[in-house]
Amino acid sequence: MQRDADWNDWRAFLAVARSGSTLAAARALRVSQTTVARRIAALEEALDLALFERRPAGYALTALGEALVGRAEAVEEAALAAEAQARAAARGRSGTVRITAEEIFSSALLAPNLVPLRELYPEIRIEIDNAVGLRDLAAGEADIALRSSRRIEGAGLVGRVIGKDEWTLYCSHAYAQRHGVPATIEALRDHVIVGGGGGMLAREYGAWIEQAGLADRVTVEQGSATGLMSAVRTGLGIAALPCIVADAMPDLIRCAPPPEEDRCLWLLTHERLRHQPAVRAVIDFLYDRLIAHVRGLEQAAAA
Repeated sequence: MQRDADWNDWRAFLAVARSGSTLAAARALRVSQTTVARRIAALEEALDLALFERRPAGYALTALGEALVGRAEAVEEAALAAEAQARAAARGRSGTVRITAEEIFSSALLAPNLVPLRELYPEIRIEIDNAVGLRDLAAGEADIALRSSRRIEGAGLVGRVIGKDEWTLYCSHAYAQRHGVPATIEALRDHVIVGGGGGMLAREYGAWIEQAGLADRVTVEQGSATGLMSAVRTGLGIAALPCIVADAMPDLIRCAPPPEEDRCLWLLTHERLRHQPAVRAVIDFLYDRLIAHVRGLEQAAAA
């Protein structure tokens, strides 16, 4: 099957046109002489034109080849300009980017993406802030926030929704084998409840536990949401966890469908930073990865 010519074929064409031999062209391009000859042959085949006359003293341009030199040089100039622009942009994608997120989202959603982010943008240094309170992006306390909210709150903030921030009760398969999975809120009276979670979560979750009459079933109070998750995964008991995190863990089971909730997980920054190269690169990368994560969960749920 005939293939289309690519830019490397044209680079070989120009190198031979300028030097008059495949050997000199190979040295200039830092490839083998065989590679240069193969690329010239491939270009001629793709164009269905004879570009050179093969002579004992070297390669001489045909009239058609001569006519194409100017066009090829224009392409070369454009390609070199594009490469220079890309290198300049890459130099701009450097420095420190500070990301604030709740610890459970940081450990489960951000941490797995730091290696590929580093590989793609080695000049960007990432700082992760797991502060319980909200960092003020407008005041420069962070550059990017992965934040649960019903809407964007804060002057000058811009962002995109990752997905719904739904929470429900989970237990491990090991726990379910020993104690079963509760079918109702009332059935939770016969189970071990893990409480706490730290910060606002501890207050909201604690209020729900009180309202459900389960306060006396709380065996352990964890100081963070990651502590809740660890306790559930080890089979200690049942606790509320974010679906976007727990649904990706095959060792966990939903004990109930999540309640209707209008909170979403947002990827936010301040409008003055949205076009800063390093911040833009990190936001775009994380958005693509997190959206892929959510779509994977949706596909798994529909299967």
